[in-house]
Amino acid sequence: MVLLLILSVLLLKENVRGSAQSSERRVVAHMPGDIIIGALFSVHHQPTVDKVHERKCGAVREQYGIQRVEAMLHTLERINSDPTLLPNITLGCEIRDSCWHSAVALEQSIEFIRDSLISSEEEEGLVRCVDGSSSSFRSKKPIVGVIGPGSSSVAIQVQNLLQLFNIPQIAYSATSMDLSDKTLFKYFMRVVPSDAQQARAMVDIVKRYNWTYVSAVHTEGSQIWPSYVVRENDQTVYSNNYRSVRLRHPNREVCSLCNTPSKKACCLC
Repeated sequence: MVLLLILSVLLLKENVRGSAQSSERRVVAHMPGDIIIGALFSVHHQPTVDKVHERKCGAVREQYGIQRVEAMLHTLERINSDPTLLPNITLGCEIRDSCWHSAVALEQSIEFIRDSLISSEEEEGLVRCVDGSSSSFRSKKPIVGVIGPGSSSVAIQVQNLLQLFNIPQIAYSATSMDLSDKTLFKYFMRVVPSDAQQARAMVDIVKRYNWTYVSAVHTEGSQIWPSYVVRENDQTVYSNNYRSVRLRHPNREVCSLCNTPSKKACCLC
């Protein structure tokens, strides 16, 4: 029994070590500059079920991953090449892969925080060599803020971590209404409207075309439908068949609703 327990512990250590090694091999896009901006883009798909414990991401996402990386690099190059925008200051970046998965995003956020903490210790003169002498070596510059990640649920977890170290976060596609609460997420900003605005627009469409029966398909974790239900209480609209679908296989549920005779229109948001 004792031998079995020892073997189990050794196997667990090997699994943890293998997981750590896989995370260390993640590719990071870095552009030097006076001010470094962090970014979390889902360059790869989220890990499959059998690879979640290893945090091993899936295939490359060209449209939602590679293109966003290239867009950020191109934007910073344009800004730095214009002397009228930020004279004598260059913007740099450090782009990490979130894989649209909370565990991976938190892992990469810790790397941002670690760089910031090490840099602050260097500025305070707390970094010394083993023999006590000072070193002229400088690590990477601290991250002044983080852009992303795209998912609302992942962005919430990342914000809970970043705000402990006073690191601002700007999201480009996180639309959860929960993130509008500044008492909980005081270092969070976004450049897209919340789900509340989307729900209001959808109700206006229903009213405009005098639809009285509505079915909906939404992805897992979406917060728009509770708001939608609240807003439609004042309308003569009957809602039914709220279905949650996985991002990997959404076509089945969509086709099921669209093929039902009582549904005259499908609105995908």
